[in-house]
Amino acid sequence: MFAEPSPKCRELLDRLDAFYAEHIYPNEERYHREMDAFRRQGNAWQVSPLVEELKPKARAAGLWNMFLPHPYEGNGGISNLDYAPLCEVMGRAGWSAEVFNCSAPDTGNMETLERYGTPEQKTEWLRPLLAGEIRSAFLMTEPAVASSDATNIQCSIRREGDEYVINGRKWFSSGAGSPRCKLFIVMGKTDPDAPRHAQQSMVLVPRDAKGVTVLRHLSVFGYDDAPHGHMEVLLQDVRVPVTNMLLGEGRGFEIAQGRLGPGRIHHCMRSIGAAERALEMMCARLRERIAFGKPLAEQSVWHERIAESRCLIDQARLLTLNAAWRMDMVGNKAARAEIAMIKVVAPNMSCKVVDWAIQAHGAAGVSQDFWLAEAYAHQRTVRIVDGPDEVHRNAIAKLELAKGR
Repeated sequence: MFAEPSPKCRELLDRLDAFYAEHIYPNEERYHREMDAFRRQGNAWQVSPLVEELKPKARAAGLWNMFLPHPYEGNGGISNLDYAPLCEVMGRAGWSAEVFNCSAPDTGNMETLERYGTPEQKTEWLRPLLAGEIRSAFLMTEPAVASSDATNIQCSIRREGDEYVINGRKWFSSGAGSPRCKLFIVMGKTDPDAPRHAQQSMVLVPRDAKGVTVLRHLSVFGYDDAPHGHMEVLLQDVRVPVTNMLLGEGRGFEIAQGRLGPGRIHHCMRSIGAAERALEMMCARLRERIAFGKPLAEQSVWHERIAESRCLIDQARLLTLNAAWRMDMVGNKAARAEIAMIKVVAPNMSCKVVDWAIQAHGAAGVSQDFWLAEAYAHQRTVRIVDGPDEVHRNAIAKLELAKGR
C-alpha cells in the first residue's frame, strides 16, 4: 500500500531533497555559529538571519505550508500520507522546519485556527502565521498538576461581561521564547462543575496582553532550544474579548484531541528522519575508524546493530504511514489507536538508533562536534511531549480490551 510515494509527494520530495542539498546541509554549521554568537552576546532569543534568508527561497521553490491538510486561501491541501515523507526529511535537521513554515508549535496552532477558528480569528491570526510574519505558542502544560491528563488543567478562564479573565501558571510553553511570538493559545478551565471533559476551553491570548509574564526558559538536557524555546508563563488577570474563545466554552478537550493528533504524527515523522540520519552517520563512522587491526564496520557487534536499526526504522516508517493513511481515510478520532501506537514506537526507536550511533562515535558522539547529542536529547523528549508513552500505551490497551466486549 505504501511502497511508493504518490506522484504529488514524489515531486515535492525531489524538490525538498534538492533544497536540503543546496541550502540546509551546507549551512548547518553557519546556523549553529549564529545561535552561539547570540548566546555569547547574552541573548539567544533572536531571529536567525539564515532562516530568514532561506524562507523566500523555500516559498519560491513551492515548499511552504506543506503541513496543512485542508487548503486555506491557496495554502496547504496535502494529505497526511503525502506529508509524511516530507516531514521525515525535515527531521534530519531540527532547525530546518521553520524555513518551510512547517515548525511546531505553529503547525498545530495553524491547523487549530483553520479547523476551529471564526473568520475573524483567521483573518487576525491565521493569515499572518501562514505568511510566516509571526509565530505562536501553545500553553497547556502546568507545573502544579500532572498535565498528561488534560482534565487536570487548573488555569482559570472566567467570564466577566464581554471579557474573559485568565489566571494561571503554564510551563514548557513551546514557542513562547521567540521574539516574533505574537499569539498564545491557552487551555484553561471555564466551568469546574461541568462534566469532566466539558470543563476546559481554549482561548486566544495576544502575547503582549497586560498580565502576561514570561518568567523563565526551561532547558531540555541543557539545551535552550533558542530561539523558540520552552517557557514558564504567568497569566495574572489577563483580559481578552469573549470573541477570542475557540469553538465555544467547554470545547477545549475536544480541540486538544483534534490538535494533538496531527502534532503527534508529525513528531513521529521527524523522529524517523532523525533515526535515518543517525544510521547514516553510524555507518560512515564505522567504515572509517580502525580498532584492533580492522575497521569497526567489520566487527560483528556492529553488524547486528546496523541490521537492527534498519529493521526498526522501516517498521516505524510503515506504522507511521499506516497511521497517516488512516487519518486521511477515517479522521483523527477513528485513527486514535494508530496514532497512539506510532507515538510510542517512533521516539523509542529513534532513541535506540541515535544511542547506537553515539556509541559508534565514542567520546565524540556526546560532544558538540556532532549532531548526535542534540538529536538524542530531542528524541528522548519526544517520549514525553504530546502525551508520555504511558498514556498512549494505556489508550491502546483500553481499545484492545473493548474489542472483546
